[in-house]
Amino acid sequence: MRSRVQAVLGIDAGTTSVKSVVISTTGDVLGAARSTVRIRRPQPHRAEQDMGEVWSAVAQTISAALAEAGDVELLGLGVTGQGDGAWLVDADGRPVGPAVLWLDGRAAGRVARWETDGRGELIRRTTGSALFPGALPVLLEELQDSDPGLLDRAATQLNCKDWIRFRLTGVRATDASEASRTYLDVATGRYSEELIDGLGHAGFRRLLPPLCPPDAVSGRVTERAARETGLPVGLPVATGLVDTPAGGVGLGVVGPGEVYAILGTTAFVGAVQEHVTAPGDVPLITLNLGRGTHVIECLAPMNGTPNLDWAREATGLAALEWSQIEDLVTAAPAGAGGVLYLPYGGVSGERAPFVDTAASAAWLNITVRTTPGELLRAVYEGIALSLGECMEVLGVTTDATVRLCGGGAQSPVVCQIVADVTGRRIVRSTFAELGARGAGALALVAVGAAPDLAAALDRFGDDAQTFEPDAGLRPLHDAQAQVFRDVRDAVRHHWPTLRATRTAAHTADTRPATTRPPTSDL
Repeated sequence: MRSRVQAVLGIDAGTTSVKSVVISTTGDVLGAARSTVRIRRPQPHRAEQDMGEVWSAVAQTISAALAEAGDVELLGLGVTGQGDGAWLVDADGRPVGPAVLWLDGRAAGRVARWETDGRGELIRRTTGSALFPGALPVLLEELQDSDPGLLDRAATQLNCKDWIRFRLTGVRATDASEASRTYLDVATGRYSEELIDGLGHAGFRRLLPPLCPPDAVSGRVTERAARETGLPVGLPVATGLVDTPAGGVGLGVVGPGEVYAILGTTAFVGAVQEHVTAPGDVPLITLNLGRGTHVIECLAPMNGTPNLDWAREATGLAALEWSQIEDLVTAAPAGAGGVLYLPYGGVSGERAPFVDTAASAAWLNITVRTTPGELLRAVYEGIALSLGECMEVLGVTTDATVRLCGGGAQSPVVCQIVADVTGRRIVRSTFAELGARGAGALALVAVGAAPDLAAALDRFGDDAQTFEPDAGLRPLHDAQAQVFRDVRDAVRHHWPTLRATRTAAHTADTRPATTRPPTSDL
């Protein structure tokens, strides 16, 4: 009789979609399903989700992925998901209200007050991350003031993946990566009583769930969850990690000194460190990985692929396919003929490796002989220069290998330019669902099918493609990087005035909407 294929299930609950993937122990995708989840905005600056809808989406995708996979021997499952926000349940495990998402901005005014009264600095010093409106401590205080009855009913804070795991197992728990954005001392991996007391939040201490290792079994599928999903009763469920480090695990980033980057709508660079290393004045996200003092230090610049979309339209080349655009880019010389692009095109400015809400984009050093190909290549290189600056701030040496994913990484032209401009070897993964893959790897370790994450990923195999930097371009790009920073820093003090003139110009435009040229977020 033929034995069944052994597999694990990885669940990745993002902000707008939920994915469930059945992965064989050799890394093959046997079944996969995706479902969208709604973001509700009942008032300006609010972003919420119905926790029941999230669970329903998870249950549906599990059932569909299992049906596609067929008759497999499921060893265990792992979960990851969006971080931050407030996902509160009562003593019976029922949501006390909608989940308040990381996108929520209702506490922005409170954040500003905390930055002036010292509480923001206390949070940075303890958690290694800057305060923002979607962080749990500031949200709890905001909810206490606006709806005290809600917090009176609440018994436990469960982040997105923890809520899903609770629905699967009935166990209330979290891991250090989630707790790093709440009240965790990232240097020790334990909740900080000093931070809780310093914020005046002793009354909220009861809401914090126990901490479990991410690669340990923290519960088993209940009979009720089995009926809703089709999973076997008693299936082991790993604690898991929040989406950022789980995606890194999916890429193969598990040990100190390993680095990865994401190039999507926004960008990201993260480095695994043995302990906290970065200075306190850098706008980092620091996440304890639940393995002693090991942390991942991250920078998340706003300048991602929307710069490329805009540049294609702004140069009048929107009708061209991306392959044709990249033919123009590769035909232009490295260094873009001296054209420099500052990639700060996000409407909300920039957040890494510096914070400036007035930051704006610009092409520089243009002449009447500048070609469209040079303009476009300058945009590609400008994004890569920003990534390279983030790598340097994080202490990533030029002999490091950087694993790259995201929509931009699907382009080999982008990957090669990032390699050349940053001077670092770029390894691109072609696995579609890296978060689910990371969750699955954690499940393999949790059930004892692999001794550690490195071994689990070895079992999954590696489908990566490598891009080596051109050593001959190093002097050119080193000089380019220096000019990039010098020019950027020289114009920074003009950004607020420039943004004000842009706002005034848009306000003063009284032409009928049908005759106005389209405005750009840049």
